[in-house]
Amino acid sequence: MTQTRLSSMITRNILFIGLAFNHFAAGADWPQFRGANSSGVATGTAPPVEFGPGKNELWRLPIGDGHSSPCIVGNSIFLTTYDKTQRQLALVCIDRSKGAIRWERDIPSDKIEKGHPSFNPASGSPASDGKRVVAYFGSFGLICFDMEGEKLWELKMPLAKSFGGNAASPAIFGNKVILYRGNHVDHFVLALDKVTGKELWRVQQEEPFTSEMACTACPVLSGNRLIIHSARSVQALDISNGRQIWVTKCATTGTSTPVLAGNEIIVAAWNKMGEPALRPPIPSFKQLITEHDNDGDKTISRDELPTLWIFHRPQGAEAPMNGGTIRFVSADKNKDNEITDNEWSEQVRGVERFRSRYKTHGLLAIQIDSEGIIEDHEIRILEKRGIPEVPSPLTDGTYVYLVKNGGILTCLELKTGKSVYQMRTGGRGTHYASPLIADGKLFSIAGNGRITVLTLGPNPKILATNDMKEKVYATPAIVEGTLYVRTHSTLFAFQAD
Repeated sequence: MTQTRLSSMITRNILFIGLAFNHFAAGADWPQFRGANSSGVATGTAPPVEFGPGKNELWRLPIGDGHSSPCIVGNSIFLTTYDKTQRQLALVCIDRSKGAIRWERDIPSDKIEKGHPSFNPASGSPASDGKRVVAYFGSFGLICFDMEGEKLWELKMPLAKSFGGNAASPAIFGNKVILYRGNHVDHFVLALDKVTGKELWRVQQEEPFTSEMACTACPVLSGNRLIIHSARSVQALDISNGRQIWVTKCATTGTSTPVLAGNEIIVAAWNKMGEPALRPPIPSFKQLITEHDNDGDKTISRDELPTLWIFHRPQGAEAPMNGGTIRFVSADKNKDNEITDNEWSEQVRGVERFRSRYKTHGLLAIQIDSEGIIEDHEIRILEKRGIPEVPSPLTDGTYVYLVKNGGILTCLELKTGKSVYQMRTGGRGTHYASPLIADGKLFSIAGNGRITVLTLGPNPKILATNDMKEKVYATPAIVEGTLYVRTHSTLFAFQAD
């Protein structure tokens, strides 16, 4: 399939979504996380393939810290920021043509939400319908401004509490603002009137929230069915009243945002021990003695115990809290500062019991027109390995693309789930931002700031690897051929000559 045909097919898919549902902002906008209905696909003029500081650069703007992605409507760009020194959250409006701040509104908060060392309290991406912009902060709740920065309404919420941090993003569908929020304090799906901020319905979630849950997926809409990738499940609610239409239980932390593909929703269900690569083998006691018993006493002392992982993300090892290890104090059952054969056997059995609590995860394809409880055999499992934790999947209508830590790109046939290829993009380490598609090309973003551009289809070719010279955790945006990239300190706009 040629790149031209791929580009045409992608454009037709997006136009169909916009015409069929009439819920989303104009095609030239990028109204929420990953664009219209979080598809991750841009239409129209081609963005640059080669770019970076000083290369195809239209403008740059120093911006406050934050991991939220650009929300773009008309000539306005919206971002959330957090000033750590002043402990101040803010919503910023930027003039898209000039690259200058138009207005900035501080968001009051008594306390700032805590989270994983990689988390930022300004991680949720704003959403806009061109008349108003809505932002969410776990430290505040929801707040809405008009396009000139006048506050229209707010809904304060208790301070979110979770291990990872509540990086949820709202969406605007029709006359409603939708938010999925999960943390130790509360767990619900919420619909508000976008004009008044009045609560229209709220669906409490029965699934217990634990420290392993993320609940950061953005809601997706198909007809009247609101798709939520939630804690240990995927569900569809009637957007008019919140009634649950269907639900399926699965081994997931609810991290990445799903994507529509015809009459299916594609979901990357991930958990920390969901595939063999996340469960490194544990050596026998004989192996330990052979390789690490330095003093020859047939036991293992604290200094002799190597780093052994109960669970571990093999790529992205530079990220803090990248896994859990066997602790010496846990293995030394009698506390005599030596681990014996029997103690090690007991420790290994304990790890195996712990691991057995986790089910295999996978890339799921679920029929959107389902009803009731969806059983496992009714779900297509496209892939069980190489599942990304944070980056969301995306599709061009023929293939599904996944990018995980280490820059590992997996391509599958959407119709059959057949593996087409798996390759490294050149991006290394942890990947937080989600990949995008534009002009028949895939943009893959590594946390270290390297953005790789590849051709789509079964025979990928790396066209360029662009170095932003700074970390990039926020998913970029593409509007009318301009690529907007947020690093940790700067918002860039790139455009081909």
